[in-house]
Parts: sequence; C-alpha cells; structure tokens
Amino acid sequence: MAVIALAGCSGAPGVTTSALALLLSWPLAPGRRLVLAECDPDGGAVLHGLLQGTLGDRYGLRNLSVAARQGDLGDAFWRQLIDLSGEDGAQDAPRDRLLLPGLSDPSQAASLEPVWKALGVIFRGIDAEHGHDVLIDLGRTGAFGACGVLAEQADAVLVVVRNTLRCLQAAQGRVRALLERVGDVGLVVIGEGPYPAGEVQRVLQVPVVASLPYTPKDARVLSDGAEQPRHFTRSPLMKAARTSGTLLMQHAALRRARLDPAGRHGAGHGVNRAR
Repeated sequence: MAVIALAGCSGAPGVTTSALALLLSWPLAPGRRLVLAECDPDGGAVLHGLLQGTLGDRYGLRNLSVAARQGDLGDAFWRQLIDLSGEDGAQDAPRDRLLLPGLSDPSQAASLEPVWKALGVIFRGIDAEHGHDVLIDLGRTGAFGACGVLAEQADAVLVVVRNTLRCLQAAQGRVRALLERVGDVGLVVIGEGPYPAGEVQRVLQVPVVASLPYTPKDARVLSDGAEQPRHFTRSPLMKAARTSGTLLMQHAALRRARLDPAGRHGAGHGVNRAR
C-alpha cells in the first residue's frame, strides 16, 4: 500500500496519460482499490480527455473547497470519485479503480490553498486505514507552491520525463528543486528519444524506477478519448504500465521502510520526508 506522487516538467512529458495507464493496469489484490487524484493546479484533463465531457463538471477537486469550509471534506471526497474500473472493457469490473477529477479552471486553485494539507491527510488515511493505494497527478507545477505538501507527504515522488534532449534539459532544474523539497525522487521514463536509462540517470542524477513506451496511438485513447483499439489492454503501453505499477509499489515500500523503520506511518503518524 502506498501514496505515490507523479510530477512533470515542461515539454509535455505525459504525466496524466501515464497516471491513467497506471490506474487501469495497477495490479490489485482482491479487496484493494487504487485512487488517482488529479491535483494539477493548472487544471485537470481527464473529464474532457478520456471521458470526452460526458460527465460535465459535476465531479471533481473544485467541489472540495466548499466541503472543507463546511467541515465535510472526508465524506465529500468519496462522493467526488468516478469509477473507471470498466474503462478496460470489462462490464462487470469491480469498483476498484477510482478517479478524483481535477480542476476545470486554473483560477479555482486559489480556493484550494487551505485544502491541500487536509487532502494529504485523507490520502494517508486511505492507505493506512483501508489498505488502498493512491496516485497523485501533480502535473507540471503541482509539486511546488501550496499543493507541494502532497509531494512532501507521499511515500515516493516520481518525475515523468521523455528521454529526449529537450525534455532532459527541462527536467534538470525540476529534479534538483524536488530533491531539495522531498529528499529523493525517482524517474518514470517515456521512451520517445534515443537516450538509454543509464544515460538518463547520469544526466539527472536520480534513478530510473520504471519505463513506458512512446506509443502515440495508444496514448491518445487515454489523453483524448480516442477509439480504443482491439486488445488495448494487451498493448505495449498497458503491459508496461502493469509492470511499472509493481515497480513503483516496490520503490515506495523501500523508501517508506527506510524513512519510517518503526512503522509509525501505519499508525497514522506522518513521516518526515526531508533529508
């Protein structure tokens, strides 16, 4: 069980698409759930991407600021979740892959400044009390500013990068800043460019934890709601996402054990993420 934050950098590395691939492929034991929370202060993408606007703006992060002022944040959180369990084509899929949609307008982020810390506590509670996993999509800027507390409270922070010169150059400053904020980070590499994992690690000075293939046709199913190809769940992207989910959980568990050897996290206590 883990709380894992995914962050990006300039150059559209594909944080949300990667997060959705992980959500739909995450290896779940019976009774376990995965919650993906779109916490990008620049706005969410799933409601009008994968879901093509079919649900309007009735659900999402923006509704939690009102609930927090009314003292109803905990219950309201669960009411805002959308079930994506059937997005892989299984009509009888259990309700175990859940999405908290992001903001529909970046201007709404200001109203959430008092909420981010409380939301981090909810994520920790989902993990500690229910044994579920949480993925946090922080987008390109969400690991900093007011909602950066979500990165600080996560078991692991992964930066999504493409192995192109342009993206690696853009990622250097972001990775350094995150190292200062949370102590250590890992990488999820999208294999668009020519640089192998060893070279990416050498340039950015942090480990590659997982890799996903660069497959634009499959990615558009998740990013834009494009027609799902036959056998989409067995595509290279989704197969790699399933493997990556296992690797991310292992990475988070090792980091939690190192930072919290006494297991206080499981008792509801926070872990100091700083070096």
